[in-house]
Amino acid sequence: QVQPVESGGDSVQSGGSLRLSCADSGYFAIGYCMGWFRQAPGKEREGVGSIDSDGKTSYVDSVKGRFTISQDNDKNTMYPQMNNLNPEDTAMYYCAALWPTEFLECLPGRVDAWGRGTLVIVSS
Repeated sequence: QVQPVESGGDSVQSGGSLRLSCADSGYFAIGYCMGWFRQAPGKEREGVGSIDSDGKTSYVDSVKGRFTISQDNDKNTMYPQMNNLNPEDTAMYYCAALWPTEFLECLPGRVDAWGRGTLVIVSS
């Protein structure tokens, strides 16, 4: 599997914004969704949001209203826009190719390819 490549991680102050990028190698064209996950120090990796080939997005409650995922199909790149960041958002953020469930849900789907991650640090 081709590995997605994340970029854009940085250190920001609480209340700030950051846009990450994921070069997703055209996974949408073969039926995949793309998802964003994060892993904070000492915690398990968790799903944050996803986008399917039709542009339909989903988010976990902790980021709803603050994070927005978009996709540029010409560039095969996905962009999570993260606003109103707080220290609890500090984590390594990972992009992943997700095979949707039988109910066509993305975020609970099977991860077939992980990126290496990009680090986001939010200071208070």
